Parts: sequence; structure tokens; C-alpha cells
Amino acid sequence: MENLNSHRTAKERDKMSYPTRILLERGLLKGDILDFGCGFGKDVEELQEKNLNVEGYDPHYQPEYPEKLFDTVICHYVLNVLKNQEQAKVLFEVSRLLKFGGKAYFSVRRDIKKPGFRTHFVHKVKTYQTNVLLPFKSIFKNENVEIYEYQHYCFLNQNNSEVSPFFEKLEPKEQVGEIASCFAFRDKFPVSKGHSLVIPKRVVPSYFDLSFREQSACWFLVNLVKEELQKTHNPDGFNVGINSGTAAGQTVPHCHIHIIPRYNGDMENPRGGVRGVIPEKQSY
Repeated sequence: MENLNSHRTAKERDKMSYPTRILLERGLLKGDILDFGCGFGKDVEELQEKNLNVEGYDPHYQPEYPEKLFDTVICHYVLNVLKNQEQAKVLFEVSRLLKFGGKAYFSVRRDIKKPGFRTHFVHKVKTYQTNVLLPFKSIFKNENVEIYEYQHYCFLNQNNSEVSPFFEKLEPKEQVGEIASCFAFRDKFPVSKGHSLVIPKRVVPSYFDLSFREQSACWFLVNLVKEELQKTHNPDGFNVGINSGTAAGQTVPHCHIHIIPRYNGDMENPRGGVRGVIPEKQSY
């Protein structure tokens, strides 16, 4: 069943939400703040009255997409009403909107007894609810809600070669996306403008060592990064490829997928594309 009514779960509140109160009391709402999935915007209104620099985004109720990056992003009860791929896209968008070194806070319900579709008691339409577990640091939990703290994988693991040889050799800084089991950043030695890598968090040398689920997650992130590159750089085409093994040119022993934007005129004759890994075989 399609999840068409996720926005119907937004509540018209008369006061600040409980997770936002917790974060405010702990002094965790800092700098430029975004309420991602803000619904009708009560938290934004309340925080602005306290002179915090905050704005809201909601694809249904406040659909003007943010045009800058934020020090703090809050995302309350959004993931519980989304299916897996929708959840992954929210994680990706939040990771893109967060400044490097910033923090995001995901609040998820802990009182859902029966995951699945149910008829909403007010709107009388089918709405979806599910339990959510995230691979991030939990900073608060009771019987009703859990709050996770998120920072970019690249930020948390700078110079940590035990997490990935990429962090030892290339020290990636510009993360461009992340979901639960993989992440993406710009290539330090780009072939073209926007050249990016998608990398599983589990360190294996070969793509073929990944589970099918991990492979699927990587390709889902490839698609999201491609969409981002299309919007920001407007390339005319793409090369997408994997070097598996030293004979195939792999230099970092951690599986990664190259997403290389291509532009009309960036080389004299692009015919053959990835066949160019053996130059004399490119033209045929």
C-alpha cells in the first residue's frame, strides 16, 4: 500500500513538543536551527519567541526548501510515519542540510504497539506507523519517545583508520549524504566537478563482499547523490563505476562506488565511456 497520508499525522499543538523542550532545557539548540518536518510549525513559533534563530520545513505544510546549512537540525516523529526508503531519504536530506560538525536530533516514538497501516481517528484515512531504531547515539529515552543525536560519519571518524582507510589517507571533509549503512563524500582527486564516492560503513575491500542488503543501500544512495548532483551541477551525463581489485585499479581497500558527472565537451571523444579503462578498447 502506498503511504500517501503521512502528513495527516501532524498535530496542531498549543505548546512546544516534548522532545524540543528536552533539547532546549539541555542547551542543545545552537546556532542556525532547522525544524525538518515541522508540521504546522508550533515549535518554530515557540523557539522564535525565545529569540532562537530557527526556521521550519515541511514538504506538505511549509514546502519552501531551505537554501542554507544549519548548525542544528531537529526532526521529531517524522521517521515513525514513513516506510524504509522514505526514512532513508529523510536521513539523506538532513545530512545534506547539516553543517560539518553540526548536530541533528531525531525523535522517534516508543509507544507504537502494532506497526502498519491504521485508520486515523480524526481524518478517517489510512496512515502508516512503525517503530524505528537508528544506529546513532541515544541521548534520551522513556516509554514514549527516544531521541538520537546524529553527526556526519566523516566528522565523527576523522583520521580514524580503524573505521576506514579513507579516513587515514584522504581525510574526507565534504560529506554529501548519508543513510544508515553507507555515506558519500566528494572525491579528493575529482575527475570532474562533483565527482563523488558512495561507501558502505562496513569495511570490505570488494563490492562483491557486501551483503545484498548493503549493496541495495549503496545503490539507493547513489541515486540520491545523482539527484543532488543534477540539481547543483546540471551535468549532461554520468559515469558510475567500481574498481574491484588492484588489477582493476583499486587503490583504497574499502569498497566504493564512483559517481562521475560528465559534461558536453569535457573530452574530445567520449564514445565507449567506461570501456576506456583499457584505452585501446574504448573506441569500437
